[in-house]
Amino acid sequence: MKSATVNEVVQRSTQAKKKKGWWKYVLQHRAFYIMLIPGLLYFLVFKYVPLMASFIAFQDYNIFKGFTGSEWVGFKWFHQLFTYDKFGRLLRNTLLISLYQIVFAFPLPILLAIMLNEVRTMAFKRITQTVLYLPHFLSWTIVFGLTYMLLSPTQGLVNHLITAFGGDTIAYLQKSEYFRSIIIISGIWKEMGWNAIIFIAALAGINPSLYEAAKMDGANRWKQFLHISVPGMLPAIMILLMLKTGHILDSGFEQIYQFLNPATQETGDVLDTYTYRAGILQGQYSITTAVGLFKSVIGFLLLVIANRVSKWTTGEGLY
Repeated sequence: MKSATVNEVVQRSTQAKKKKGWWKYVLQHRAFYIMLIPGLLYFLVFKYVPLMASFIAFQDYNIFKGFTGSEWVGFKWFHQLFTYDKFGRLLRNTLLISLYQIVFAFPLPILLAIMLNEVRTMAFKRITQTVLYLPHFLSWTIVFGLTYMLLSPTQGLVNHLITAFGGDTIAYLQKSEYFRSIIIISGIWKEMGWNAIIFIAALAGINPSLYEAAKMDGANRWKQFLHISVPGMLPAIMILLMLKTGHILDSGFEQIYQFLNPATQETGDVLDTYTYRAGILQGQYSITTAVGLFKSVIGFLLLVIANRVSKWTTGEGLY
């Protein structure tokens, strides 16, 4: 009994010291925790609180009756979504645009970061980085206006060049076969420089002595890239690829909505634009919540799979 009592006292004393030490650490670094507050509030208000309303997907929700007065209908809205005659088209367009973004748009910031890392003239490097970052700060409305100025069949620069060489004008923005290509290219132009920042930071974190040792061993620039730069960037690449995979059903509503028109619905209409029409314009809150819940579940499953693949390939993951 005495030994048990002594053990309990020791455990309580250890826990009290740990608790005191934790509070001391927080007070010592209070400036950092204060800076965390806006970010935590953002995720709390806009990410976690809305999760509480996910059960709307299982109700025939009425804004006048509220959560408690609306009728429970089970999986009615999921059944209606999966049997919707255009659901296949919506899902196909969403997946194709997201896959094209992963295949074509995701590797380019990596290549850009590698090329900028090889530039030795600092003034040229900084000017180039600034020029490439600037499009990120433009809204998609402005980007669409610039794209229209380039591709307009009457005033567009591209069509002027085509007619100058004897060709016929092409209404690129009104043809569904060009829609996905325009979305991917405009997205690359706008975000490539900004997305390269994290890869530039990953390259900057590599110990320069590794390159010096490789030079002494006779490794050329290509060998240094393969055996030092790529392994140094791989953890950042895998983490960002995992996050991209988790959002594979989020194809970018704002961009697509700006470029979408009735002529390009066949290849451009995605789950996000359908959610906007059904939820905001038509007030069908239950089925749009079902769409959001469906996207979240699929994204979570893909994220779990991608995390296991990342741990298997690089030994690192999100958790």
